[in-house]
Amino acid sequence: MSSETGARPPRWQGVRAPSGRTLKLAITGTAAGLFSGLLGVGGGTVIVPLLVLWLGYDERRATGTSLAAIVVIATMATLLQGAYGNVDVVKGALVGVPAVAGVVAGTGIHQRVPTEVIGLLFALLLIGVAVDLVVS
Repeated sequence: MSSETGARPPRWQGVRAPSGRTLKLAITGTAAGLFSGLLGVGGGTVIVPLLVLWLGYDERRATGTSLAAIVVIATMATLLQGAYGNVDVVKGALVGVPAVAGVVAGTGIHQRVPTEVIGLLFALLLIGVAVDLVVS
């Protein structure tokens, strides 16, 4: 602020702070990117829970929003992991191409199952993965 008038300097005129919601989305994205680069996870294990619990999204909108974000996150993470020699493109394609059929089936089921059931199934999946990681 200018000491004489109390007005903002010209470089800050018209600049607004991000809204709380925008800041929460940015924090969610940063966490997802961190976990994606570190552990290979992000969308389902970070973005969806934060969108539901922190931002009030329903499970369907959180899932769709997460999938849109994953396109950007996975592209960057793949490029960076590839720079370190950690990407096996052929095996990635062998997993990814058939997964398209799973996506079609899963999305169709997702639209027909009550959101409460989706939330429960997702929680059970995360618990199962957590138990497996602790036991292994």
